[in-house]
Amino acid sequence: MAASRGSRHALPLQVAAVCYRRRGEAIEFLLVNTNSGNKWTFPKGAPETHLSHSQAAEREALEEAGAVGLIEPRHFHLYLHSKGVFWQPQGVQEVVVKAFLLEVQQVQGSHEELRNPTWFTAVDARKILAKGREVKYAKEIQAVVDRALEHLGFDGYVARPIEARSGRTMSPS
Repeated sequence: MAASRGSRHALPLQVAAVCYRRRGEAIEFLLVNTNSGNKWTFPKGAPETHLSHSQAAEREALEEAGAVGLIEPRHFHLYLHSKGVFWQPQGVQEVVVKAFLLEVQQVQGSHEELRNPTWFTAVDARKILAKGREVKYAKEIQAVVDRALEHLGFDGYVARPIEARSGRTMSPS
């Protein structure tokens, strides 16, 4: 039997804006520093009752990264994220994050202090998102990049369009 939304066993929900832009045949992701400043993440936060989940994710992108663009109305991926640290009273808490793609059209200077919004290639985003995280959560957040690339029609770590890669032959050097 499925757990109801009000179940005490349900994990808290957050929403994330997976901010991206196209650069030629590549995709770049806009990441922000976490509140502690020692890790990178996607802009994310708790959903708000007066907004849809995609609107709440869009708002997080604006607040944390100054990113403005087109957000998809449906999430493309769910992932587990951890908040807190084991040596503090509340310990580590897992949350489920609904990830929404947001194609960035403009980055404004207005964003939360210390967030340091920065563009990364897909390869670099995977590396920096894993840094400082337990393996379980590193793999979860790296999968967001992989699913985003798949959803956008890009393949693998090279992050070139699938159509551009198929049927291509390498010429000898």
